[in-house]
Amino acid sequence: MQIQNLIILLLSVCLLVIGRRFDECSMARELLRQGFPRHEIADWLCLIEAESSFRTDAINYKNNDTSWDHGLFQINDRYWCGRYGVGGDCKVKCEDLRTDDITIASRCAKLIKRRQGFKAWTGWVNNCRGQQLRNHLDHCYRCRNEL
Repeated sequence: MQIQNLIILLLSVCLLVIGRRFDECSMARELLRQGFPRHEIADWLCLIEAESSFRTDAINYKNNDTSWDHGLFQINDRYWCGRYGVGGDCKVKCEDLRTDDITIASRCAKLIKRRQGFKAWTGWVNNCRGQQLRNHLDHCYRCRNEL
């Protein structure tokens, strides 16, 4: 009986720490709501899928320089956010880039894009650059008139 209670408790805790995973169409709608230009949505979706699989809580600890990448956009803490408090060029805490509310992460991603373009993200360079991405969203247009 105690083991069952422990398992239930552990599963409950795990469910609380799992971030949101967007589907492609809801992500597109959220990006538009966050003020991303409509003509760039396909590129952002491809980037987010490549970098974080649409997960808000994604974190990559495997960079060669010991830096970490955070959230949907996999924003690096070497330059853009503070791992232990507010910091980086975005002047945010990295943990704020891993929340279900993507407002702070979106603002930071737009700053990175403005300064370095999409080439700042390896996921975009390796998976999206030069691809025909416009048709990528056709199913979202058919499903919803919001895009």
